[in-house]
Amino acid sequence: MISIHGLTKRFGDFQALAGVELEVPEGSVQGLLGPNGAGKTTTVRVLTTLLEPDAGEVTVAGHSVRTAGHLVRRNLGVSGQYAAVDDKLSGFENLTMVGELYGMRRSQAKARARELLRDFRLDDVADSKQAGSYSGGMKRRLDLAGAIVARPPVVILDEPTTGLDPRGRRDTWDAIESLATSGTTVLLTTQYLEEADQLADKIAVIDAGAIIAEGTATELKAQAGGAWIDIVIAPGSDGAAALAAARRTAQDAMLDERSRRLTARATGGSDAFRAVLHALADAQVDVAEAALRQPTLDEVFLRLTGSTATEAGAEADSEAHDDGAGDADVRDGDSRDSDGHDGERSPEPSRARRLQTTGSSERSGDAAETGATESPDGEPDKTSKVVVS
Repeated sequence: MISIHGLTKRFGDFQALAGVELEVPEGSVQGLLGPNGAGKTTTVRVLTTLLEPDAGEVTVAGHSVRTAGHLVRRNLGVSGQYAAVDDKLSGFENLTMVGELYGMRRSQAKARARELLRDFRLDDVADSKQAGSYSGGMKRRLDLAGAIVARPPVVILDEPTTGLDPRGRRDTWDAIESLATSGTTVLLTTQYLEEADQLADKIAVIDAGAIIAEGTATELKAQAGGAWIDIVIAPGSDGAAALAAARRTAQDAMLDERSRRLTARATGGSDAFRAVLHALADAQVDVAEAALRQPTLDEVFLRLTGSTATEAGAEADSEAHDDGAGDADVRDGDSRDSDGHDGERSPEPSRARRLQTTGSSERSGDAAETGATESPDGEPDKTSKVVVS
């Protein structure tokens, strides 16, 4: 349902995408995992016809983003990093409006809105509260519901849980899982390993604009090679000394200062495990727990990209602020990379509504077709609307 071959995109001197290759079969959930600035959202913008690729072949539901953008949009639902809901309308009014934008009769739009509000566990506040009073997790579920009002065969979710608290994230996962069970083809971009492991049938890791690994969670873990050492440093012992000792005897040693958990790759298996324990003892570091185990996806991510997904996700979460209703509000976040080039930030909801796939425009699937403008360096203007009417 989604086919990407040789996709490249450059903004001035910055190579945002460098030959992306990805196939997403019908009815599957494909995770696209990578740190900030890796190319996830630039890929999404090409798939949604907001950006025209410099090179490569990209199709969605069998339609080219270059030559049949109107058909791509007819078959595509999108939920971006920011919940694109109208705060002044109720949940029911929001979904009814979206249905009418898709060309549904009002009676059809109302019936579909009721169905989705029930499915996404929002029916208790559907009429009584404006969406502006919803928590971050509730807004996210309403946004996901809006993405599937017209029952599109393909749905793209661009970092749908960034900035949400654990409860909001769990609720959003439940909503995404309901999409998967309905047979919808889903492309999910995320920085969270647990999210990809939980939701995706297959995971592609993107870094520096290229896919560097792909497979199931089990297959990716196997690429990390062998067992890992997992040690909890006892209270009172020096964590920095423990990390230094482990790094003298093992590869890829990391220390989570909050949990005091030390991990390292056990090249050599049990011999490496014993060597680390001896090194800790020599450094007068006491151990509370110690074990050998199979690698986690976070350790796979470290080996592939040079940083952990926890570190990558922390940047986005640090920019979110509490919305006063139990979940973080992420509307004002920014995820520009260190070079100042975007490609990883979606339009703010106050200035851009959901990509509506009514297909009334017959031009090719480029930025002009969706109402987006380009800045001098070729990057789309983030203040432009993305509604196609």
